[in-house]
Amino acid sequence: MLSHVTWPYQYDPRRSAIYALNDVDVKAPPEVVWKLLVDAENWASYFPAEDQVKILSGEPELALGTKYSRVTVGFLMNLVVTEYVPGRRISWSTVVDGDETGSSAFHGWVITPTDSGCHVLCEETQQGPFFLEEIGRKHPGALYSYHQEWVESLARAAEAVAAKASG
Repeated sequence: MLSHVTWPYQYDPRRSAIYALNDVDVKAPPEVVWKLLVDAENWASYFPAEDQVKILSGEPELALGTKYSRVTVGFLMNLVVTEYVPGRRISWSTVVDGDETGSSAFHGWVITPTDSGCHVLCEETQQGPFFLEEIGRKHPGALYSYHQEWVESLARAAEAVAAKASG
């Protein structure tokens, strides 16, 4: 049985105006996917859209409590890792730099081992006027599309790393 993101109350999809769920089966071990996922400053090596990620709190990779920033679809976001189960689960909360509306988002990843590798699930909810305007009104469906490209790129990268390691 596949797990889903563990939602803090205020970010539950039933209370959120914007929600996306994306998933993919990966023919690579969970630890290969995990290493790519927590190496945030190198996400652009397999997903070029994430080319402006900077860990602000000094860790070499994402860990519980890590603070980092990224520019996504032209907006500077400040994030903090709120859940961290090595090899299995990672989540972060997000605010937009300069947004005075109190808008926020929550993004989680769940990696579930399978017989042929693993299943990767990513879910995100967004709340508040900023996200309703930028994602909900101006770019409906953009969150789903962006994340689908991300999970598929992550899968291809993990499968390439696994193939190189075994061959």
